[in-house]
Order: sequence, then C-alpha cells, then structure tokens
Amino acid sequence: MEASHHLILLGGVLGLASIFAGLFSVRFGTPLLLVFLGLGMLAGEDGPGGIEFDDYAGAYLVGSVALAAILFEGGLKTERAMVRVALWPSIVLATLGVAITAAIIGALVVLLFQVHWGYALLIGAAVAPTDAAAVAVLLRINGIRLPERVGAVLEIESGLNDPMSVLLTLFLVAWLLTPAGLTIGDAALTFFAEMGGGAAIGLGGGYILLWLLRRLTMDASVSPVFALAGALALFGGAQSVGASGFLAIYLAGVVVGNSDHEVIGRVERFFETFAWLAQISLFLMLGLLVTPHQLTPMIVPALIVAALLIFLARPLAVFACLLPFRFSPRQMAFVSWVGLRGAVPIYLTIIPILSGVQNAELLFATAFIIVIASLVIQGWTIGPAARLLRLTESEEAQAS
Repeated sequence: MEASHHLILLGGVLGLASIFAGLFSVRFGTPLLLVFLGLGMLAGEDGPGGIEFDDYAGAYLVGSVALAAILFEGGLKTERAMVRVALWPSIVLATLGVAITAAIIGALVVLLFQVHWGYALLIGAAVAPTDAAAVAVLLRINGIRLPERVGAVLEIESGLNDPMSVLLTLFLVAWLLTPAGLTIGDAALTFFAEMGGGAAIGLGGGYILLWLLRRLTMDASVSPVFALAGALALFGGAQSVGASGFLAIYLAGVVVGNSDHEVIGRVERFFETFAWLAQISLFLMLGLLVTPHQLTPMIVPALIVAALLIFLARPLAVFACLLPFRFSPRQMAFVSWVGLRGAVPIYLTIIPILSGVQNAELLFATAFIIVIASLVIQGWTIGPAARLLRLTESEEAQAS
C-alpha cells in the first residue's frame, strides 16, 4: 500500500512540475513537449529522481491510449472547411510523403553507416510522422495565424500520417524477423486492409457514436466519458481486426466534431483537457523510459540523421507531394520546416523492441535524439520561419 501511495505522490508532483515548467517555458517559446521529456529524464534513473523504469510493454499500452486520445481530439478540431480545402494534398503528404521520407532516410543511413536495409528503413519509417499538437501549440504561443490552406494541410497531415508510419514499421519489423516470408503482394494487401479497414471503421463508427451522443439522454458530465469509451472501443476494435486504429479514431473524431449538436461542445472541451493530460503523461513516461548515458554512443549518428531529415528528406517529400496542388514555394518551404517530430517516433521504436528485433534499443535511442533535435531546432524557430517566409495571413495577402 505504501508503494501505491508513493506512486500517486510521484505522479502528482511530476504533473505539477510539468505544468509549472510549461508555464515558465512559454515566455521563452520553448516547445512544451521538450519540457515534459526533460522532466521525465530528470526523474529517471540517470537524473536526481533515480526512478528505474524499463517496462516497454507498459509504455506501449500507455502510449497507445494517449495517442488515441490525442488523435481523437485532433479529429474533433478538424473542421469541414479545412477538409474541403486540403484533404487531397494532406492524404498524399501523409501516405506518399511518409514513404518518400522513409526511403530517403533509409538510403542515406545505408550509404553513410553501412546499416542493414531493414534497420535503416525502420528508422526512416519511425521518424517520418509529424506532431500536430506540437505545431498547434507553438503557432499559438508565437501568435501566428497561417493562411487557411497551409494550416489545414499541417493539421490534417499530422492526423493522417501516423497510420502510414505504423504500417511501415510493422511491415519492416516482420521483414527483419522473417525476411523470406513476405512479398510485395503481402505488403499491398496489408496496406489496403489497414487503411481501408481503418477508414471504414472510423467513418462508420464515428457516425454511430455521433448518433448515440445525440439520441441518448445522459447527464452533461457523462456524455464526454461516453465519447471517450466509444472512441477507445473503435481504436481497440480496429487494431484487433488488423485495421488501423490510428486512422479509425482520427476519422471518428472528424465525424463527431463536425456536428453542431450541443453535446459536441461538451465533448470537445473535455478532450482538450484530456488530450493535454495524455500528452504530459506520454512524454513524462518516454523521458523516464530512456537512459541518458546509453544515448551517448548514438548522439553523433542520430544528429546526422536528424539533419538529413530536417534539411533534405522532409523538404524533398513535401515539394514532391504538394507541387501538383499548386502550393507556392514559400508555403511548401514552411510546411517542410514545421514538420516537428513528437512522441510517435519514440513510440514506434518500442514495437521492434517488443517484437524481439536484434539491437532494437539502438533504434529507440536514435529516435529519441532525433525527436529532441527536431523540437530544439524547428520548435524554437517556427515564429521566425513564418515571418521570414511571409506566411502570416496579412503578409500572405500582401505577397500575393
């Protein structure tokens, strides 16, 4: 019992410390996710907290629930007007763009470090997705209002690119474990099952959840909890049948969030709070999970990969995907630069560890360093980048 009390105390103290540190860091434009990661590391076994935590299975479970909540909240905030102006470029960027990014990083890692193709592509797939929450918070802190189409692409892409990265990660893990047992046909079939199934479950389940929220008579405080339970059921159900739960829960959020029924307002306000709790918990946990002294051998190669990702792979993928949709060079440059990495790359590298891939801990360390580099380099420069490229609404109008 005493251990339980200490655990509750620790959770409360870490939560309060995260919020206080976040409030303080806003004055300096520091990415909040970086603050949460740092606090987790300080509480870990190499920091003054001295907490030993290496439960990857528990981390995967907590990470899955947290990301499900974050994606559902992102879907709730995705307005129909945003979908109308940016759906197709976002889909292309979230699928083909992720594949291009992973392929470029994989090829460069093989070329520079003579790593097996499977490992190289695996790190590319893991670090390809962007973090919508980090971008939204930093834009708000810097007081930047983007043109509608640019903002919509950034938000929708971030909600849609996680499923593609998860799919690539699972496929590459299977390839590393049983290289002779996979074919191109298997990959194509898996892709359509994951994406098609996730879309069907998300849209269908979203409309069912919306119908229930509008028809059932519930206390005002119960309806958001009902929505949370329904969203998690859709996520878990999709994952259990071999479809993408990440795509399903995001699309369900889009369906529910675009209703004008009064209950939806309560659901949205609840999920704004719950998503913040999920983010704080997720980043603190990931900070606890890493052992800083084990990162030292990977710092130089990981920083090289981070530089290649930020300055080469992401821009090439963005320009290749958005050029046919007539985005201006300034807009594509900004979308390239704002591709911040968040919790998903670290979360994805837990999968090969749990699957028994050899030396998978090195992938975890590499992804962790790349995320920190992205948050530091890109996170601190979003405001100056928007002003330099004249990407605020007023400057965009003058430039055009």
